[in-house]
Amino acid sequence: MAAVLPAVVEELLSEMAAAVQENARIPDEYLLSLKFLFGSSATQALDLVDRQSITLISSPSGRHAYQVLGSSGKTYTCLASCHYCSCPAFAFSVLRKSDSILCKHLLAVYLSQVMRTCQQLSVSDKQLTDILLMEKKQEA
Repeated sequence: MAAVLPAVVEELLSEMAAAVQENARIPDEYLLSLKFLFGSSATQALDLVDRQSITLISSPSGRHAYQVLGSSGKTYTCLASCHYCSCPAFAFSVLRKSDSILCKHLLAVYLSQVMRTCQQLSVSDKQLTDILLMEKKQEA
């Protein structure tokens, strides 16, 4: 079962995608809505998208993960299918305190999908497994 974002976020991302497809830019009212919903994380996520810091890593089996080069220079792994990020802010603000819906890295992943600006990287199934396991070892 796939995790679901709150309806207002899903709707906003859907409307943003339609706007980008129609006229290749996101209208200001959607950017203001992002700022309202996510606060400073919205600006930080848009900065990550502008810097092309998001890479979609795909394997032949159809599995995929995203890697986001954070502003600190550290790379975080995001799984959009279950709304997960390996960053400390996700663990603390999203999971533990429930202060936020998403961290800036995961928001950047969704925005890069909307704006179609993800870098693409195809790897073998073993390489993808190694990437995910390496991330787990770094967390420990």
